Amino acid sequence: MGKMKRCVIVGGADIGSYGFIRENLRADDFVVFCDSGLKHMERLQVKPDLIVGDFDSHENPHLDAETIVLPCEKDDTDTVYAVREAVRRGFSEFLLVGVVGARLDHTLGNVSILLYLDSLGKKGTIIDDYSEMEIVSDTPVSVSGRYAFFSLLNITGRAKGVTITGSKYPLSGAEISCEYQYGISNEVLPGETASVSVADGKLLLIKIRK
Repeated sequence: MGKMKRCVIVGGADIGSYGFIRENLRADDFVVFCDSGLKHMERLQVKPDLIVGDFDSHENPHLDAETIVLPCEKDDTDTVYAVREAVRRGFSEFLLVGVVGARLDHTLGNVSILLYLDSLGKKGTIIDDYSEMEIVSDTPVSVSGRYAFFSLLNITGRAKGVTITGSKYPLSGAEISCEYQYGISNEVLPGETASVSVADGKLLLIKIRK
């Protein structure tokens, strides 16, 4: 049996650099469009494998693709439902696009999806016009010098034993709290690859592209 496809979730937040997003897509991705995320379909040049939504912000296009119509009143947003449905179908790697933008409530809710996926032992990444986001928890994460900056944010309330090497501002066994987010705008040293690890808890790693 071949390797499981990656699941790409497309939300309705604005996308400025469609070219960058397209560069990060794979021919064999399983692509889920969430409601108003359908507005990106033409410019992303991909067809949906699954459409999910209550269609309160985009009309149901009635395409020849599996479509799950959701009620307008529900606990899950369309994006959260799409992720949970993809988890139920067995996907273990996720790329989320069009999920961070002007609506801070939706942005924070969607960033929390990365925590949900991490709690299940699954890999989740969010990319937007400026950055790439992922969770650092049990396994150290590397940051290459192709990024202009990288930031570490405590969004769970627990992040101890934080160690950063290969960076302008290294740390060893430190603690970053929600009340004092001092891990913003670090830089990879020239010719180095930075490494980030957390002994206890989780951190949100945001890599800012050059």
